[in-house]
Amino acid sequence: MRYGKLRHALRPARLWPFVIGGLIGVPLGVELLRAIDPAVVRRVIGVLLIVFVAYSLWRPSVRVPATVGRGGDGAVGFLNGVIGGLTGFAGILVTVWCSMRAWPRDEQRAVFQPTGVAIFAATVAWLGVGGTLDRPTLELIVLGLPAILLGVWLGLKLYGRLDEAGFRKLVLALLLVSGVALLP
Repeated sequence: MRYGKLRHALRPARLWPFVIGGLIGVPLGVELLRAIDPAVVRRVIGVLLIVFVAYSLWRPSVRVPATVGRGGDGAVGFLNGVIGGLTGFAGILVTVWCSMRAWPRDEQRAVFQPTGVAIFAATVAWLGVGGTLDRPTLELIVLGLPAILLGVWLGLKLYGRLDEAGFRKLVLALLLVSGVALLP
């Protein structure tokens, strides 16, 4: 499956609250990064992800009411931007939220993937503007780029082979791995 096949699921009205909210939240997240111990933040986010995955596996019917609407989505986007600016995990909260909205997998991915990219890019830009993006950090970004590209490529290859249940399980597994990786 090629990424272009997801264009049918891209709904700008659904995507923009997350992106705009996230872009507003990134500066706060980056500033919090300077004020809060990052190790504590990593542990808290890691534990929350593990708890969410465990809860989702035992009670998979967690759903956000449809009445939440764009305002709720924008608030989640904002918090996602704060978390992205603070931790570099640019799409975790939106991924969790989309799974709780019970949207079809194509629509979920058409929201959380562009949102994650926008938040990551905004975080790098904000760090650069604030003078926090030094040479060692840039070297780490360049070093991690092949792994990111490999992950995107692998995700695109696997995506077309998964049904809704398989997609949900894969998202939960990746969230669990992310949560565990954040713990010391």
